[in-house]
Amino acid sequence: MKPVSWIILFAPFLISGCIPAVLAGAGTAGEVAVQERSTGTVVDDAGIKLALDAQFLQQDVKDLFRNVDTHVKEGRVMLTGDVDKPDSKVQAVQIAWKVKGVKEVIDEIQVNDQTGVMDYAQDSWIANQIRTKLLLEKNLRSVNYNVEVVNGIVYLMGIAQDQAELDKASYIASTTSHVKQVISHVILKDDERRTGK
Repeated sequence: MKPVSWIILFAPFLISGCIPAVLAGAGTAGEVAVQERSTGTVVDDAGIKLALDAQFLQQDVKDLFRNVDTHVKEGRVMLTGDVDKPDSKVQAVQIAWKVKGVKEVIDEIQVNDQTGVMDYAQDSWIANQIRTKLLLEKNLRSVNYNVEVVNGIVYLMGIAQDQAELDKASYIASTTSHVKQVISHVILKDDERRTGK
């Protein structure tokens, strides 16, 4: 579940587009040194995520803030989660495209009102297993990857050093217990979407 209090507190700043750099960049300095993203990009991505969460919080459909997770890498937004109605899925994508700085929206939201506590617990276990394996894997920069699991489906997003690293990350995810499928939205560090070529 998402922390509601700080979003309510800073919602006026987020909606107006004025995102305090200190808030957006908090906790990011140590990671930037090993990430492919620059400090400015990390702060921009954090701002997009905060603004998007604030927009979800304002909607009448409580489904969005509670059940949709956002992951942002260099303006690419991946939406994951499990909502009750197809309308919620459509609305989440529409809202994401309206947030300033968003370059791409990847919709991986599932429509399913049958997910229970046990499913959520197993998904969390799977995600933690994969994150730990990526962290311990030699020659793999785990800080560049986001891992999200919904109903046994693993969604990877991030920036890989090369195809070999991407293959390794995908293999680790696919061979983890209880994984049904792996969907990768990881791009290579020299991808034209990053270089602008």
